[in-house]
Amino acid sequence: MATASDNILELLEVEVVYDNVIAALHGVTLHVPRGRIVALLGGNGAGKSTTLKAISNMLTFERGRVTDGSIRYDGDILDKPNPSEMVNRGLVQVLEGRRCFGHLTVEENIIAGAYSRKLSRNAIRQELEKIYTYFPRLKERRKSQAGYTSGGEQQMIAVARAMMTKPRMMLLDEPSMGLAPQLVTEIFNIVRELNEKEGVSMLLAEQNTNVALRHSDHGYIIETGKVVLEGSSDELLNDDKVKEFYLGMSKEGRKNFRDVLREEKPSVPEHRSQ
Repeated sequence: MATASDNILELLEVEVVYDNVIAALHGVTLHVPRGRIVALLGGNGAGKSTTLKAISNMLTFERGRVTDGSIRYDGDILDKPNPSEMVNRGLVQVLEGRRCFGHLTVEENIIAGAYSRKLSRNAIRQELEKIYTYFPRLKERRKSQAGYTSGGEQQMIAVARAMMTKPRMMLLDEPSMGLAPQLVTEIFNIVRELNEKEGVSMLLAEQNTNVALRHSDHGYIIETGKVVLEGSSDELLNDDKVKEFYLGMSKEGRKNFRDVLREEKPSVPEHRSQ
């Protein structure tokens, strides 16, 4: 029986293994409050995408599995649900890499998101017009073949298609990847607008620390499969440790975030036998 919670998503000590050998996540714990945007930050290979795929259960397509811990969505423990079942329950993932059907038009791509909802043509038209209010650029390109649109437009298509599923929770994987700064800002403004006006909760995996934290409420930093720091987005933006980590340099040279944290811990005197 589902119970009311302030959090729409909760991960508790989640561990993930690929091919029964490679450990990718080591006890990840995080939560996403209802109606909020949470940023999951880290470099390549940190475990961001694996975390999102553990939630949506797309790990099964990459020979990965959750080996320990629990994932709770909207009050219910997820027990190896089919990804399509998660979409029906209001949770959808926008994969890394701007996945579009290149041979279809922009509008056909967006409509594909409504497939599971069994809408009438009139209802689809109404939903499209609502989506276009957030993506006016896509309305202008609605009859263009998606494969010939820009990278930024393809990212918008992927988000718009996800919105056609009528989600309550969206997982966004690296939406800024490979895009010019102006387009990154435009897309993140749309994400924030969807959150505020449609009430969609979001877990956002990003390497672009500044833009992610400026458009989110809370953040987690993950490194080598483990959460090493969390806090409000404002706190993280002003944290000297976070700045040093993402600049990647110190007086002594390149460091990782664990090195920075380790240096701040007081040394423990070594006990010698007499």
